[in-house]
Amino acid sequence: MRILGIDPGLQATGFGVIDTDGPRMAYVASGTIRTSPADGALLPQRLGVIFEGISEVVQRYQPTVAVCEIVFVNVNPQATLMLGQARGCCLTALVANGLTVAEYTALQLKKAVTGHGKAHKDQVQEMVRRLLDLPGLPGKDAADALGLCITHAQVARTSAAINQVSKLQARTHAAYKAGRSY
Repeated sequence: MRILGIDPGLQATGFGVIDTDGPRMAYVASGTIRTSPADGALLPQRLGVIFEGISEVVQRYQPTVAVCEIVFVNVNPQATLMLGQARGCCLTALVANGLTVAEYTALQLKKAVTGHGKAHKDQVQEMVRRLLDLPGLPGKDAADALGLCITHAQVARTSAAINQVSKLQARTHAAYKAGRSY
């Protein structure tokens, strides 16, 4: 299975791609799609850059499934709305390219990758580096996207094991502590 992870953001949208075969995970690619109001681009143009960037990643790496971070509400409502628009753009790009999308929170990602839901960004970066045997630390946004891939690989493997031993099919909707899969 090839998994594409997306860490949505209006200024920096991280992406990561891994291949999985059972418990083995292999790094394929990662990076960041950047937009800036300093370039004179208005919100619709910036969302267009994100949409096109994700579409290009999907076409280049041909993932079989995608995973996107569920964003949290922060103190600034305007920032939350902007982040929500960027996330909606990411989801639209993934679905428009025919991918099934699973969703996990940052807490779920941190718990799956580091074992602690309150881990710092640098801890996530280091664990992603170790788990994927990377020569150096990925960028913060790319590390989160790769962490989402790792989280989904673990959940998918567990769901497959449950399906093998049970006559009842495991639900993939909200199967991982309020995570979503559609």
